[in-house]
Amino acid sequence: MHAFRQAVEARDSAAIEALLADDVVFTSPVAFKPYPGKAITAAILRGALRVFQDFRYVREIDGGRDHALIFEATVGGKAVNGCDFLHVDENGLIDDIMVMVRPLSGANALAEAMAAQFDRIQREAVESSV
Repeated sequence: MHAFRQAVEARDSAAIEALLADDVVFTSPVAFKPYPGKAITAAILRGALRVFQDFRYVREIDGGRDHALIFEATVGGKAVNGCDFLHVDENGLIDDIMVMVRPLSGANALAEAMAAQFDRIQREAVESSV
């Protein structure tokens, strides 16, 4: 089992952050631009822990330095299926996270829930960068 999966399933945000490379890039399923950097990525992932209910990984695909973690959850009463695509660098730290979700109603619920978190996410990212 990938350490990221273990940390997410334990809802351990410190362990999640410790697995991120400083230059990690997070690509959101609901935002146009990727988010570069450990501080913002960690803050987004903490926000995701707050908005996903009944989150569980149901399958894991290990491709060496590439991993796919397939999940099911609920957001705002909508069922969501998705996948966390991870790439790890030569030091074993995650340097790329891309999240995909379906169906559209679930993606819309996620977009709304994360938008409501975004001021807090930005504040947390700035505070952890200082």
